[in-house]
Amino acid sequence: MLHESHAESHAELAQWGAASVRESFASYQAEFKHITRRARLRFEARDWRGAQADALERLELRTRAVARAGSELRGVLGTAAADPVLREQMKAEFERELADRPDPELAKTFFNSVTRRLFGTVGVNPRAEFVSADVETSPAAGGPPVHTAYPLQGSSEAVIRAILAEHAFTAPFRDLGADARLAAAELDAHLRASDDPRPAEALEVLKPVFFRGKGAYLVGRVRRGASFAPVVLALLHEEGGVFLDAVLLGAHDASIVFSFTRSYFHVDAERPSEVIAFLRTILPQKPLSELYIAIGHNKHGKTVLYRELVAHLARTTDRFELARGDRGMVMIVFTLPSLDVVFKVIRDRFAPPKNVTRQEVMQKYALVFRHDRAGRLVDAQEFEHLVFDRSRFAPELLQELLAESGDTARVEGDRVFIRHLYAERRVSPLNLFIRERDEWTARDALLDYGQALRDLAATNTFPGDLLLKNFGVTRTGRVIFYDYDELCLVTDCNFRDLPAPRDDDEAWSGEPTFYVGEDDVFPEEFLAFLGLPEQLRGAFVAAHGEILTAAFWRRMQARHRAGDIVDIFPYREAQRLRHGRGRG
Repeated sequence: MLHESHAESHAELAQWGAASVRESFASYQAEFKHITRRARLRFEARDWRGAQADALERLELRTRAVARAGSELRGVLGTAAADPVLREQMKAEFERELADRPDPELAKTFFNSVTRRLFGTVGVNPRAEFVSADVETSPAAGGPPVHTAYPLQGSSEAVIRAILAEHAFTAPFRDLGADARLAAAELDAHLRASDDPRPAEALEVLKPVFFRGKGAYLVGRVRRGASFAPVVLALLHEEGGVFLDAVLLGAHDASIVFSFTRSYFHVDAERPSEVIAFLRTILPQKPLSELYIAIGHNKHGKTVLYRELVAHLARTTDRFELARGDRGMVMIVFTLPSLDVVFKVIRDRFAPPKNVTRQEVMQKYALVFRHDRAGRLVDAQEFEHLVFDRSRFAPELLQELLAESGDTARVEGDRVFIRHLYAERRVSPLNLFIRERDEWTARDALLDYGQALRDLAATNTFPGDLLLKNFGVTRTGRVIFYDYDELCLVTDCNFRDLPAPRDDDEAWSGEPTFYVGEDDVFPEEFLAFLGLPEQLRGAFVAAHGEILTAAFWRRMQARHRAGDIVDIFPYREAQRLRHGRGRG
């Protein structure tokens, strides 16, 4: 610790350190916003490849910014970085200058990331870093509203026309009048069908546009007194101009748009907390963490997720236990029964036939993070150096963690230390879902499993292991993939037809009598090992039989190699205002 006679220089050092992190954050935010604002230009120019490049650049931006900020802070503090009092003073100095920032919650999370990296913090140190009470942010009072209200006393068509006109792009609308008429018909029918007797007073729409992939979304709500219902207008830009493709009404449809299985939006939000506050009125079931993640502030969302977990542990008494489903060969998967999240810890060793390494597994998760998830891949949040009370672990879970993941998990006294894990939203394993539900519900899930494979293929993703136990069913009934250790790009596989048997071949014994390369895949074999229920197999083959052919996968490879960008939109074909319009 520094000597008391150096108190003045000690305080100055804390100020310099806080200023260093503050400047690093300001630089990061400026670059983040610059990339985010390009989304409008990409949409207007139909520059989808540029939009993909921007999405990847923004995902990688924060890691570089934190590393750079940590290096600069180390240079400022020197050997004094080990002084715990200095760390506390630096936190106070950093907070002192945040009053005028529109994004103080993001700044505090950035501060935590930088200082935890530099100081090697394990667990939580509330004296030297910001905790939940420090970061909770209420929307600023007195500033301009983040949304525009359009009264609904008159024509819905006029309201929709005004909304579209006020969110116009440099590219023209194909037929704004027709879009407004079709959308108004959908909205009016929805309002008439509502069981809420109160009249709809206004349609309130966020000013920022939500861009993702080839789509642009206007996010709003119908206000009836103090209650709100979501309205999302989905816009596309094809040759000939911009058009309104779908009007999504109700919490179910809005939840799918903001699903944890989709890539992040690019939203030019000056005050993120106000956009989040608006979203919470129409998506009250979604955790705060997921909403921040959805609008691109995934690291802050991860921090909020951790705080949600800590708060949940404080008000509950149930214990972590092994999650439902088949035992994984690569991961130990556990959960709290009262929390809709699962935690995955990589095993120290993988039993045959698994031949991947720990590093390769982590690379797969990194690939998914950077990839277009298209509504079919779970977003996993990566955590390091977590500490929990030993009493919150079921004995059988703790025994398996120590025996199978001893390199990652350890016990010291009454605490459990976990060096590394992934956290994901909990879903119902598809194999159990089909087994436990009625035949028609199981059939729908199995058909959506086939559609999930198509959607993954369209975004150059091959699951590797297609067994039903590696897929899950979300609360909205969508089938998603969550087991990434064998995931790869479609273009990295060699899809082959099974050779025709020769007349002199003996009966096949189950082992191939021809050469099989490491990257070879034989889709004709899928059906034999998927274990589909007999009574549902015919329906699956009728709907998705081409997935069982090498020709299908080779066609998808050809599209990707030709540079074709396929966007999987978060709504069904039947929800499009003009049914049957092809999607590029």
